[in-house]
Amino acid sequence: MRKAMIISNPSSGKEKAEHYVSQVRAILEASQYAVVVNETEGEGDATHYGLHACKDGCDLVISIGGDGTLHETINGMLDQEHRPLLGIVPLGTVNDFARALHISLDPEEAIEQLRSEQTRLVDLGMVNGRLFANVVAAGSLAEALFSVSSEEKSKLGSFAYLKEGLKDLVNTPANVLKIEYDGQFWEGESPLFVAALTNSVGGFEKLSPDAEVDDGLIHCFVIQNIGVFNSVTLGTSLFFGNLKEHKDVHYFTAKEVHVRSDETIRTNVDGEEGPALPVDIRVLPGYMKVIVPEKD
Repeated sequence: MRKAMIISNPSSGKEKAEHYVSQVRAILEASQYAVVVNETEGEGDATHYGLHACKDGCDLVISIGGDGTLHETINGMLDQEHRPLLGIVPLGTVNDFARALHISLDPEEAIEQLRSEQTRLVDLGMVNGRLFANVVAAGSLAEALFSVSSEEKSKLGSFAYLKEGLKDLVNTPANVLKIEYDGQFWEGESPLFVAALTNSVGGFEKLSPDAEVDDGLIHCFVIQNIGVFNSVTLGTSLFFGNLKEHKDVHYFTAKEVHVRSDETIRTNVDGEEGPALPVDIRVLPGYMKVIVPEKD
């Protein structure tokens, strides 16, 4: 009999996770899976369970929660000889990875999509020895992202990030960043550097519309010369999907990126606080197989 593990964050999805777990379990058992359910209680639990799923030879792991739960789950599968197929039921505020894979943001629909026989090999990223699924950001916006309260995230969703980010970009001086990528070098003042694997960052699906989950590239944006007027034009460019064309944005794609600064600058990784600079970022092409909705 095939084995499946459900890794669930009980505080996600307005505390309806237990109900969703029951639904997922029923679908898996009907498909002849022996199912184990693990609920997270604190930081690192999902990573611990993800590792055990690999060691125990599970065929399938279902992550039920937000981007943070998913981030921890995939890190449990890092460098493992056996990596299970991954399924996702998004219950978070933003759910960037699910958006990029066209998985429904409605939990009931996402659960039904787990019946799909369609899978996709997707890229993951590595930053200072840890996996990430979506984005690494450094600078004032990165700090704003993890200063947004959970209440604001719940009320405003991705707009909470934009509101805090633009306010912070205008009021915070730029930092000098030194960026090496695939044999090239950029140095200058910037309040924000973004390295994205997918088209969806902070819930905005047009940040990098050309990015695909399996293109083997990191899509990078260096924002420059921010003021009140520029923050408005940048926001407009973001909404219309042409941020990389903005005159104050340096855009490039790469397979490896090294970012450093003489100043103390923190990062945001997949929506959570990450390591301080310097960071080494690289793409891991086709690193994980994920259940995706069947095409119409």
